Amino acid sequence: MEMDLAARALSAATEITTAALSGDDPDAVLGSVVRQAVELAEADLGLVMVRTDDGSVAVEAAHGADGPVTGELLGLVLPSTSAAGRVARGGETVVSDDFTTDPRTAPFVPAELRRFGPFAAAPFGSAGRVLGALTVYRLSAGEPFSAATVQVLTAFAAQAGVVLALAEGANARHRVTLYQERERIARELHDVIVQRLYAAGMQLDRVRRRMRKRFAQADGARLGEAIDQLDQTIEEIRGTVRALRSPAPEEDVPAATDLAESARGEVRIAGELLGFPPTLELSGELAGIPAEAADHLRAALREALSNVVRHSGASETRVTLHRDAEGVRLRVRDNGSGVPQGVATRGLRHLAERAETAGGKFFVNSSPSLGTLVAFDLPLPEES
Repeated sequence: MEMDLAARALSAATEITTAALSGDDPDAVLGSVVRQAVELAEADLGLVMVRTDDGSVAVEAAHGADGPVTGELLGLVLPSTSAAGRVARGGETVVSDDFTTDPRTAPFVPAELRRFGPFAAAPFGSAGRVLGALTVYRLSAGEPFSAATVQVLTAFAAQAGVVLALAEGANARHRVTLYQERERIARELHDVIVQRLYAAGMQLDRVRRRMRKRFAQADGARLGEAIDQLDQTIEEIRGTVRALRSPAPEEDVPAATDLAESARGEVRIAGELLGFPPTLELSGELAGIPAEAADHLRAALREALSNVVRHSGASETRVTLHRDAEGVRLRVRDNGSGVPQGVATRGLRHLAERAETAGGKFFVNSSPSLGTLVAFDLPLPEES
C-alpha cells in the first residue's frame, strides 16, 4: 500500500512539474495541485490556502472528492492564529483526528467546514519560501489520516510549492527577455525607420515646393497626399513604439536614453535637407534621460526642425539642449521668415499636448522679421 502511495505521489509531482514549467495558467496549476492532494490522501476535500500580507490565509483553490469546489469556499479567509495560518508561516505539518474538537484547531473552524473531522495541513513550499498551506479533510465519520499518508502529503506539498516558485521565476525571466526584445524592436523602429521616413518626407516636400510650377495640379496634389501619408505612417510607428515599450515588467525600468546622440542624429538629417548644418549646443548630463521624457524631447526637436526645413527659408538655425536640476530645456531658433499664415500647425499642437501631459512647457514665437523660436521645457523626476 505504501509503495503504491509513493508511486502515485511521484506521478502527481511529475504532472504538477510539467504543467507549471510549461507555462500553464497558475490558477489551473493550483487546481491540479489540490486535486492531486485529494486523490493522494483519499480525502473528501482539499484546499490550497495562500498567505496574505497580514499573515492570514485565503483559499485560492478547492477540490472535493466529486470534483472542483467553488462558491463560498473560494476566498474564505482564516486568521494567522489558525492551524493553516501557523503552517503557512513555516510551521510543521498539523494533523488532527477531528479538527472540530481538537483544542489546537477547534476555535478556528469556519461554519463551511464543520461537517469535516480528520484534517491535515502541510506547508505549501520549502523552508526557504513557504507560499501557504495545503490542507485535506475527510467527513466526520471518516478514518483519520495515516502517518504514511501525511508524510507523502507533506513531501508533495513542499515539492509542488517549490515547482510553482521556480515556474514563477522562469516566467519572470521570460517576461524580462520578451521586454528586452520589444525594446530592441522599438529602438530600431524609432531610431532607424522613423528617421528614414522623416528624411524621405522632407525631401519630397522640398521637391514639391521647388518644382510646383512644373507640376500639373493633379500631380502636385498626389505628391502632397504622399507626404501626408508618410507623416501619418510616422505617427503610427511612434504609436507602435509606445505600445511596445509600455508593458514593461514590474522588475524593470525602461532603459535611459542618450539624448545627446539622438539630437545629433536629428540635426544631421535637418542639415542634409537645409543645405547647411544647424549649430548644436549641448550642456548638462544628457546620457541618462528616462526613455519617455527623451521621446517627448526628440519629437519636439524633430517637429521644430521640420518647420525650419519646410517653411522658414532660414540661413541659420541654432539648437540648444540643456539639462540642469530642474529638467531639460530645448530651444530651436532660426533667422527665417517665420511660420507662414494659413500653414497647418498640427505638429505644433501635438507638441503642446505632449508638454501638458508630461507637466512641461511649450511655446512658439514667430515673425517674418525675427524668425522663429520653438521652446520645449520638460521636468525630470529627481534621482534617487
